[in-house]
Amino acid sequence: MKTIKNFLILFMTIGLITSCSDDDDPAPVNEEEVITTLRITFTPQGGGAQVVFQSQDLDGDGPADPVISVSGQLVTGTTYNGSVTVLNELENPAEDITLEIMEEDEEHQFFYQITGGTGPTIGYDDMDADGNPVGLDIILTTGQTNTINVLTVTLRHEPNKDAAGVSDGNIANAGGETDIEAVFNFTVQ
Repeated sequence: MKTIKNFLILFMTIGLITSCSDDDDPAPVNEEEVITTLRITFTPQGGGAQVVFQSQDLDGDGPADPVISVSGQLVTGTTYNGSVTVLNELENPAEDITLEIMEEDEEHQFFYQITGGTGPTIGYDDMDADGNPVGLDIILTTGQTNTINVLTVTLRHEPNKDAAGVSDGNIANAGGETDIEAVFNFTVQ
């Protein structure tokens, strides 16, 4: 009886030791941030008035639609440096998500699609450590006067940056998850 009791204690001790192994720790979860505001500030090369495109959704995933604004008109035949800011304004003070995107640039890419107009083009002006575009810094060239332009901006988390066309800004093969998407109507005068 004593042998069975000792064997049982030994068996339970071994079970306890192996159940407390570090191998069972789950991998840390990198939760996606809440994004309430996407702001693109376009500054004309050579000087002039800035134009700001902004999508602001202060109720987060709530029922209200985002408020979309464009602060002015882009000028015909002008090249603009664009700078993107992404915020969580549900926090006080507002959390700058742009910093996280910069730190995790290999896991993020902005896509810019212009429809409805003739002439405006957008190109990437920043790269991640692997030489793939991120899209926090962009170059917009306006082209001709046009009053019907639509810019769709999409931030993808963990896109396949090696897929066909993705490094050129084609979202079709990117995959990943959409962190935010905003649609802006704008004019070129």
